[in-house]
Amino acid sequence: MKILYGVVGEGMGHATRSHVILKHLAQSHEIKIVASGKAHEYLKKHHPDIEEIGGYGFAFNEKGVDLVASLKKLLNDIPIKTPHNVKRFFKLSQSFKPDVIISDFESFAYLFGKYNRIPLISIDNMQVISRCQLDVEMPENNREDHLMAKGLVMAKLPGCHHYLITSFFYPEIIKPDTSLYPPILRENILNACPEEGNHILVYQTSKSNPDLLNILAEINEQFIVYGFGQGQAPKNVTLKGFSEEGFIDDLASAKAVIGSAGFSLIGEALYLRKPYLAIPLGRQFEQMLNSLYLRKLGYGDFCEKLTEEAIEDFLINLSKYEIALADYSQDENTLILGKLDKLLEEIASTF
Repeated sequence: MKILYGVVGEGMGHATRSHVILKHLAQSHEIKIVASGKAHEYLKKHHPDIEEIGGYGFAFNEKGVDLVASLKKLLNDIPIKTPHNVKRFFKLSQSFKPDVIISDFESFAYLFGKYNRIPLISIDNMQVISRCQLDVEMPENNREDHLMAKGLVMAKLPGCHHYLITSFFYPEIIKPDTSLYPPILRENILNACPEEGNHILVYQTSKSNPDLLNILAEINEQFIVYGFGQGQAPKNVTLKGFSEEGFIDDLASAKAVIGSAGFSLIGEALYLRKPYLAIPLGRQFEQMLNSLYLRKLGYGDFCEKLTEEAIEDFLINLSKYEIALADYSQDENTLILGKLDKLLEEIASTF
């Protein structure tokens, strides 16, 4: 089959997940990729048939998502990026005739499919917000963000043939043509050999927490910190620049992880049975949702501001989290890839 695959450019999780699926699909199908931002930058290293499109992302400040700045950014981006995307849209209509569209929360490919009446498959972790009955108690100050996120997700990719949702938690599905699967994992994570070392892996930026090093210096543990840059650090802290291989080695040998509440890193840490302390970005409901389920399932905890007290409380409970993680299961991507193959066969049978 000919497949047009769209990947949203916000964050790296969409790109790394899509790379796994694209490698699988390329064995049997002809693939054309459209992606924006970081996703395009990452995927073009591995997949030659890819086109860059303009994406519309969020603006951030030290507290998280800045809604006012995000709106201004969107209004500035529309007149710049939309003409480029429209040109790409109609050029692609002439040069590539896909049989099916797959979208990882990406609108260009979705609209291309709707315009040309091509079946669509959604693969992402965001649809859990609108297509499942969430069974965690929502804090009062997050209810507005929940409603806003639910409305956005419902409006993003309506009317797909099927929705494949990746998740480390499994609430009741309340919408048709929807199925839940474990997080899609990179090959390097699947091949990693987890062990319990003496360090705690920390993934934080100086912008998100400028006091991080001072906080860690007060705790009697060894920390390896990514994302903060390189330079002088307390004796119990090692600062490292990012490298995929080095990061995975440090993740596999960590005794625990402290990081943002992004879906991809949480999924990788849980697969390697690492207790997780999450710091969700403000006004980013998906990250708060991940954090609430981490606590509910006993795989770790979260704090809205990282403090010495929050880290100490987390470390005291490591053995409790390890017991819960012992029952965590993952299928090495086989279930979701098998379901995707069946969906493509179903669509092909209608031609």
